[in-house]
Amino acid sequence: MKSSYLKIDPWKIIEEDFSPEKVMSSESIFSLGNGTMGQRANFEEFYSGATFQGSYIGGVYYPDKTRVGWWKNGYPEYFAKVLNAPSWIGIHINVNGVPLDLNTCTEVAKFKRELDMQKGLYTRSFEAQLNPSCRIGVEVKRFLSLDEGALGVIHYFIKALQGEANLHIDSFIDGQIKNQDSNWDDPFWEHKNTSHSNAFISLHSKTLKTRFDVCTYANTYLVTANEDFNSEFCSQEKEGRLSQIKEHSLAEGEACSIVKFGGYVTGMHHEVSGFEKEAQRIVSEAKTSGYESLLINHQNAWANIWSHSDIKIEGDDKAQQAIRFNIFQLNQTYNGKDAHLNIGPKGFTGEKYGGSTYWDTEAYCIPFYMATKDQSVARNLLKYRYDQLDKAIENAEKLGFKNGAALYPMVTMNGEECHNEWEITFEEIHRNGAIAFAIFNYERFTGDSSYIPEMGLEVLVGIARFWTQRVHYSQHKKAYVMLGVTGPNEYENNINNNWYTNYLAQWCLKYTALQVEKVAKESSIRFQELASKLNWKDSELDQWETIASQMYFPKHPEQDLFLQQDGFLDKELIPAAALLIEERPINQHWSWDRILRSPYIKQADVLQGFYFFQDHFDEKSLKRHFDFYEPLTVHESSLSPCVHAILAARLGRMEQAYAFYLQTSRLDLDDYNKEVEEGLHITSMAGTWMSIVEGFGGVQVIDDHLHINPKLPKQWTGFAFKINFRGNLVEVNVKSDQTIIQCKNKDLVIYCDGVVVKN
Repeated sequence: MKSSYLKIDPWKIIEEDFSPEKVMSSESIFSLGNGTMGQRANFEEFYSGATFQGSYIGGVYYPDKTRVGWWKNGYPEYFAKVLNAPSWIGIHINVNGVPLDLNTCTEVAKFKRELDMQKGLYTRSFEAQLNPSCRIGVEVKRFLSLDEGALGVIHYFIKALQGEANLHIDSFIDGQIKNQDSNWDDPFWEHKNTSHSNAFISLHSKTLKTRFDVCTYANTYLVTANEDFNSEFCSQEKEGRLSQIKEHSLAEGEACSIVKFGGYVTGMHHEVSGFEKEAQRIVSEAKTSGYESLLINHQNAWANIWSHSDIKIEGDDKAQQAIRFNIFQLNQTYNGKDAHLNIGPKGFTGEKYGGSTYWDTEAYCIPFYMATKDQSVARNLLKYRYDQLDKAIENAEKLGFKNGAALYPMVTMNGEECHNEWEITFEEIHRNGAIAFAIFNYERFTGDSSYIPEMGLEVLVGIARFWTQRVHYSQHKKAYVMLGVTGPNEYENNINNNWYTNYLAQWCLKYTALQVEKVAKESSIRFQELASKLNWKDSELDQWETIASQMYFPKHPEQDLFLQQDGFLDKELIPAAALLIEERPINQHWSWDRILRSPYIKQADVLQGFYFFQDHFDEKSLKRHFDFYEPLTVHESSLSPCVHAILAARLGRMEQAYAFYLQTSRLDLDDYNKEVEEGLHITSMAGTWMSIVEGFGGVQVIDDHLHINPKLPKQWTGFAFKINFRGNLVEVNVKSDQTIIQCKNKDLVIYCDGVVVKN
């Protein structure tokens, strides 16, 4: 188990003692977001040490030209990057002519960061000795409002602890920013115009190429020791930086507070001509409400979120802190209010993976949002894919597919493929199946039968048409095969007949055929509309049935096992446990050639299919496949431990399930992969939630009914969670001697360990 410098607390993330080498890691871990915007936990004051400055706006991106050695037909021309936006948090302070810089102070004492997840509040405090005769104390509180998505609030308290402190305060907007992960180091923004006065500053910027308009605004005022409010700051503009500047003196023992409102108004929601008026409105209302009132409203909004999504664990504070951290970050990243937005693997915490949408959303995130929020939130995630169906068809056409075949992108911002690794872009096509499965999973869990005739059937037909063209009939095998693919295990590229991909394709064809027949029967008028739009021919059903019934699946010649792909048994099947510890993770120590020839599995592949289609295989089959594949799995994807935790729990292997749970839940808090400074693993956090609810909680939908089959790890004395199942709040409380399930709807049939629960 990795050790962490963070304190264990059920509701808080706490760092004590200043350590420059941990600054960038903490900037990730203490990140804030409100679904609309987010920012890393950078210091407000100047910091000359190593730092990763990052502020991000949902939906704003830049098409950074792909950097490859040579081009291939169908290759994406760019890799979409979430943009590092102009920063509004800066409050640089000189004390008696000396910059307040924790990297150069004579002494930094009583340093503490605290992220109160229950309240959504980030606090940082310290004492700084600037010279032998001057010492100050600082406490900073920051939050991004859940009530007003365009508003962030900073309360910066300073006290003169020793000697007089003559303060030079520079509260500013910084437009001189760029992405750390730029391929060509191009500028991403152009600044159009500015507005500045003694009380208000704003910067209108536009992204190059994508032409997103953004107004970054800020307002700062000073609260003196006498509770006097002073908004009279001098304004200054210099090379893309707008400042509000003020001088203020503190006698020894005196204190003051700097209150700053800031955020972004974007052209996605407002006319450019009204930017400044809208920003002024937000500031005016914020000042009228005041810091304390804004904070109370923000905390109440978080209380409402926790009332539906909290998971309580008894007897294990380390596990409790971890799951709440995961739930907290998921809610900071996406709230479902805007169907134009989706969930990037790093959320608002960093730039790796471009901040784009992956198949993670459908495979891992939708279950969390379905169960912890109103079903409209998950529906918006599905609508996101429907709205991009034309782009998915265009993506397939670039690769030579026809007749409305749709290939959803591996990575996207607007529906267009923008991944820059060919073995992923062209071959990791199982993402199509994950989207179809999410439609099935959504209707199964929510009971919403309106999505498929309204939007989902078009998506399913496009995906089914892709599979029919991606397979071909092998005379040698007397079956349909799929060549040149990459499964979820990205440590195997360009292989033939990946079992998981073939199984998904077969299932998609069968499921889509059923939905076509259902819509034709139950919504005939709508089906006629769709038939005309899709150029539908009934002969497609026969084609799908032929392919599905004759799909090829590689099998072990001697054991009742599906093989991950053709030729898997040709590998030297040495368990991962035999690897030298100094060679782990192998992706940081081995050549790619060696990895590709090895038997080692990055994440669940065959077992991903056993997770998705749990009702297709009995427990004995799951056990055989788990025992064969898990020992070969190195779990070097953040998405791996959660699936294995769920499957291990189903097999009753609670020690193994618990170990996988800790690995997935504390992946960032304990920095397992030594990369947390790059940002958090947001989408795998949804898998962490699944490992408790679907793993330990045993939540499944079987034959249209909710089943709960809980198992309690020995490290816990109990755990409790809530899920919103078909509009009904179901509360589950698991103890060592009993499970209590409560639901106000007395007519809802719920099974616990196979027995109907009496409400």
